[in-house]
Amino acid sequence: MHVLVTTDTVGGVWSYTRELVTGLVTKGVRVTLVSFGGVPRREQRAWLAGLSGVRFYPTSFRLEWMQNAAEDVSESCSYLLRVVEECKPDVVHLSQFCFGSLEFSAPKVVVAHSDVLSWFQTVQGALPQDAWLEWYRGIVSRGLAGAGMIVAPSRWMLDALEDCYGMQRHTRVIYNGRTPALYRPNRDKQACAVSMGRLWDQGKQMELLLRAVDSPYPVHLAGTLTQPSEEKSDKRVPKMPQHVCFEGEMLEPEVRDLLSRAEVYIATSKYEPFGLCPLEAALSRCALLVNDIPSLREVWGNAALYFNRDDASSLVKNLAALHDDPQLRSEYAKRAYQHAIAHYTADQMVEEYLHLYSALLERRVSAA
Repeated sequence: MHVLVTTDTVGGVWSYTRELVTGLVTKGVRVTLVSFGGVPRREQRAWLAGLSGVRFYPTSFRLEWMQNAAEDVSESCSYLLRVVEECKPDVVHLSQFCFGSLEFSAPKVVVAHSDVLSWFQTVQGALPQDAWLEWYRGIVSRGLAGAGMIVAPSRWMLDALEDCYGMQRHTRVIYNGRTPALYRPNRDKQACAVSMGRLWDQGKQMELLLRAVDSPYPVHLAGTLTQPSEEKSDKRVPKMPQHVCFEGEMLEPEVRDLLSRAEVYIATSKYEPFGLCPLEAALSRCALLVNDIPSLREVWGNAALYFNRDDASSLVKNLAALHDDPQLRSEYAKRAYQHAIAHYTADQMVEEYLHLYSALLERRVSAA
């Protein structure tokens, strides 16, 4: 089987792609990988060096959710059509909505990692009247309509797509996965908490941590300060309260090391279709303290401790409970780890995608 996969180099989609492509190649699948959003840095693409059976096309075209992206989206669509024509894959796996409307003979899988309209509805409560948003709505609607299958990393995300764009014909939830062997769950822990997220993204709601001034733990905060689409940006680190240590943007080995040392991971997001960072923390045997939102409830069930939605004082109260009670903290760390191993490994994710690809190919043959 030959699968063409599109990805972007911004945020968790790149990590998701690493797991997917590595797993597919291990299973004997040939992969053509096309990236958008900026040419990946050398350290980002290091994992590709050890993989045979992958042909990689990096590009710098802007992503559909970035401002002033219309021209880039048009050009990237033309570019992808040429690559598909050249490579002739059996299945096309798309991590961008806009490519779903392109005419390929191969079945198209569109993966809804996140979405701007559902972000606005969740984070700001309403959609502003904006010409760019209307352009974006059209791009996404056409992409969803053209997909042979729409995949989301949670049931919540599929429901959000339905709310924003109407009922879709063929949908499926495939939860994200990570490779447990990448993490160090048995390392001795230190008395600290960790949180990760884009500081510029209101959906990540990192300001909750800044307001948690009575935190019993020092909190290591990792993430980017500014949007990747900003031409000019002020990258000065904002003033942090005493309990927060800002780590900036970290490389993957640094993230793994930090998670391996932390007792608690704090997930503050108010918009989170799945959340790879909490998963990575769970595989590092951190206790999870998370915002009480439907998507995180769906993903973690009783394997996490929840603070009242968007409530900094509740966050501090529950963080203190974990800090003061080693047995409680150990129980939640064990729950998170076992839940992650049982439900969210990369092997499980890859197997589900392989079954999906096979079903789409069989459906195509039957329809011929």
